[in-house]
Amino acid sequence: MAKNFITREQNYSQWYNDLVVRADMAETSDVRGCMIIKPYGYAVWEKMQQALDKMFKDTGHVNAYFPLFIPKSYLSKEAAHVEGFAKECAVVTHYRLKASEDGKSVEVDPDAKLEEELIVRPTSETIIWNSYKKWIQSYRDLPILINQWANVVRWEMRTRLFLRTAEFLWQEGHTAHATKAEAIFEAEKMLDVYAEFAEKFMAMPVIKGVKTPNERFAGALETYCIEALMQDGKALQAGTSHFLGQNFAKAFDVRFTTKEGNQELVWATSWGVSTRLMGALIMTHSDDNGLVLPPKLAPTHVVIVPIYKTEEEYKAVCDMGRKIKEDLEKFGLSVKLDDRDTHKPGWKFAEYEFKGVPLRIAIGPRDLENNSVEVARRDTLEKESISITDLPNKVVHLLERIQENLYTKAKDFQEENTHYANDFNEFKKLIKKGGFVYAHWDGTNETEDRIKEYTKATIRCIPLNNKQEPGKCILTGNPSLQRVLFAKAY
Repeated sequence: MAKNFITREQNYSQWYNDLVVRADMAETSDVRGCMIIKPYGYAVWEKMQQALDKMFKDTGHVNAYFPLFIPKSYLSKEAAHVEGFAKECAVVTHYRLKASEDGKSVEVDPDAKLEEELIVRPTSETIIWNSYKKWIQSYRDLPILINQWANVVRWEMRTRLFLRTAEFLWQEGHTAHATKAEAIFEAEKMLDVYAEFAEKFMAMPVIKGVKTPNERFAGALETYCIEALMQDGKALQAGTSHFLGQNFAKAFDVRFTTKEGNQELVWATSWGVSTRLMGALIMTHSDDNGLVLPPKLAPTHVVIVPIYKTEEEYKAVCDMGRKIKEDLEKFGLSVKLDDRDTHKPGWKFAEYEFKGVPLRIAIGPRDLENNSVEVARRDTLEKESISITDLPNKVVHLLERIQENLYTKAKDFQEENTHYANDFNEFKKLIKKGGFVYAHWDGTNETEDRIKEYTKATIRCIPLNNKQEPGKCILTGNPSLQRVLFAKAY
């Protein structure tokens, strides 16, 4: 499977694109900028969904669904919001087609023009807050803690599978609160949920922080984020949580009666992660042999490959393979017995290694005689012989070690590629090298824009609980109270 597979060092971008396609994760669609998520890729996304959905519900949230289409007038109600998404919006103007006169094609029916044009949702704040106006009258109706699993459309010009596509899958939480403090607490809590998911399930270390005003979500007062470092030294924003203040409540006139009988505007948050996490997962762990998946998100934990020469051997090793499969499944593991006789064991080894299955068990006639099997780890490619009697407990333990090892390896990489710059020349050298760079910034949008123009690096975040360290801005020399996190990013 990995034959003729380009390495990360040769061309990281091509390595990523080839890996996504050859590992059967996704492929481009005939619809420009859109992707087809194939069953294997979607199985990973489902594992992500299941884990996150439980975390959301454990924190009191419930799921709902809102329309794909948003009346254009709704977006116009929140100026900053519409300005932030205007260039990416897909617009529906007609509702019917008709056959051409020659009957060989179809065309838009000019008589079927919509009275009001509809926007294909780039995000759902506006249509959801229009509904909240009807749902909220009293403090007794608050808080509202809703999440939606959906697709959205943002008309991207330059697309890349999982990382940036015109249509993508995500979840978007939208909550309403009686007080500012409650809304801020919610936004910070959901950031913690994202960070916990990234580190415990994806085995991907992240830095939590807040975005600068330049980088905030359109219509937010504060945007919190988690930032991860990919193997090519670029940062990837893996999740965001927004404190929206009362902007959307003002836009849609969403008020509630307090306990004291006063009328007040509602406070809001929104938060989301998308199939971009799939790209983050791939780029954090995978290697020149293909995909590497952490066990907690792998569709298949263990694959069993029979080794045989004769029909008699085939039957004997497959029988044992089925027994091992049943024993492992009792421990809640997803196990595949590949008993196909159309492919050789070597081909299967390469296939499952490339697809990132955490553990591979090979079993042949000699293993039956020794009551043992050969177990190979995908993360280290190490092999060992394990007694069939001890196999279930050993496999569970190995999967835990793989999960831990992937996180440790990624964390070590992040720390080794985190640097500190004290002047602009040093900053430029470090940014060119890649990785996270902590440096002083004077807090102005102008300086942030100039640094981006000169180096293509952006302020990824101002880390939460950041050390207050007075210094001088690397570009202007003006006073700075703390270092912020810079990097080139996806």
